[in-house]
Amino acid sequence: MKIALAEEMRRIDKMAAEVYGIDETLLMENAGRAAADALTGLLGDVQGRTVCALAGSGNNGGDAYAAVRHLLSRGAKVAIYAVGNIDHLGAAAKKNYEICKKLGVPIRFLKEDRDWEKLRIYLRLADGVLDGILGTGLKGPLRETEERLIRMVNEEARHVVAIDVPSGVDADTGTAHGVAILAETTATFGLPKAGLFFCPGAACAGKIVVDSISLPTSLLEDKGISQEYMDDAMAQALLPARAADAHKGVCGRVLAVAGSRGMTGAAAMAAAAVLKAGAGIVTLATADSVADILASKLTEVMTNPLPEIRSGVLGETAIDALAALLPKCDTVLIGPGLGRASETGALVRRFAARVQAPLILDADALYAFCGHTEELAKLGNPLIMTPHLGEMAELLGVKAGQLRENLVAHARKASADWRAILVVKSECTIVAFPDGRVYFTSKGNPSMATAGAGDVLAGAVAGLAKEAGPEAAALLGVYLHGFAGDLAAEEKAEGLMAGDILERLPEARRRLKTGA
Repeated sequence: MKIALAEEMRRIDKMAAEVYGIDETLLMENAGRAAADALTGLLGDVQGRTVCALAGSGNNGGDAYAAVRHLLSRGAKVAIYAVGNIDHLGAAAKKNYEICKKLGVPIRFLKEDRDWEKLRIYLRLADGVLDGILGTGLKGPLRETEERLIRMVNEEARHVVAIDVPSGVDADTGTAHGVAILAETTATFGLPKAGLFFCPGAACAGKIVVDSISLPTSLLEDKGISQEYMDDAMAQALLPARAADAHKGVCGRVLAVAGSRGMTGAAAMAAAAVLKAGAGIVTLATADSVADILASKLTEVMTNPLPEIRSGVLGETAIDALAALLPKCDTVLIGPGLGRASETGALVRRFAARVQAPLILDADALYAFCGHTEELAKLGNPLIMTPHLGEMAELLGVKAGQLRENLVAHARKASADWRAILVVKSECTIVAFPDGRVYFTSKGNPSMATAGAGDVLAGAVAGLAKEAGPEAAALLGVYLHGFAGDLAAEEKAEGLMAGDILERLPEARRRLKTGA
């Protein structure tokens, strides 16, 4: 399923009218029905239930007026509270407003303090609330009246259904302009909006229900829409079948350059994840003084001690030993727990330039390229980078908050500039490709916010690279990592540790394969 930006949805609506003759009135009718369905589903039944509908002066308000008609026909008792100038309603929205008036629906405009007090009481009494205050066109700060209304709803209401996006949330980025509606369900139309997947938008949206509102499939699957939802069907299609005569050499031989004094755990989890994701062989190259520690942790992993410049720290003296390992591997992972010494960074950059196999840069290997990002596009190999938001911001030379303001656009541009597949870890991990495609994961949960989870992800991606290919490995690695985290969270909840994700990687792959 595609994921839309606001301008893309506007273009779809325009094409629906111009090419297929599906006008705004029909789309609004269907949107109103979908919003009413969402509230009915939330309440179980609306017969005899009290509903408060909040309507702005744009098409989002028009959707609310249309939804009110459907709720009335189902036996609900509805009152509408409106903000904005009624003269600003478009033709379709104005028509629904006039019908509601003729049906005798109470429509109250929030002007005087007494209007606001009546609303406060009604919100407390209402069984459910429809949020049709603002839609996908919101840009910039809220008006005072809008902000006051949203705060009151959040304070007093229960069972809120947001129409298309929660009011106050930017449909493209998920940022909130001061305050936003806290919905239990968001009924979104045509395609889900990108801002529903990133906080605070994701936290405001609640359960997301998507309704096509009769928009043609050809428009909703337009190849010009470059954001896509990574669901079970897509992951299953990417999962490689293993031949009956497979052996460890053809399943993937991975070189992991990782670990330093005090950070052997990161190296151990990444190396183990390589195998648990499906690779046949992994060699862990690490500083000489910590090699024995890692060998004792990892029974199935081969360890290769490297010359160090001081205890537990690698420098350019290790370059020849590393280069000698390249002919024996088909995928290289650099970074987990490697350390941030300047000498280590120099080694990383020099060694990465020698690698011709698919290369995954994670953690401290990413840090090595901060201030040196111009070198990334020169690397002669399929390149996958796995930064979290802080690492991504540091690579770009911006604040994390600035990055969050438009994560998809930043990731898309960086992927093209660096000629790298970017796995950007956040509450919704995205995978960006140099050609502009961006995939949103459908798996994962907040309990995975724990030390070492990223090391497991990097190892999973590396472990899939040979069998699936680098592009599919990035997508599958993210999916299986999130799936394993979801399985672990069922038992561990907030006590989940990275090792719990690691242990469930094989189960996640098995379930994906069998459809269990």
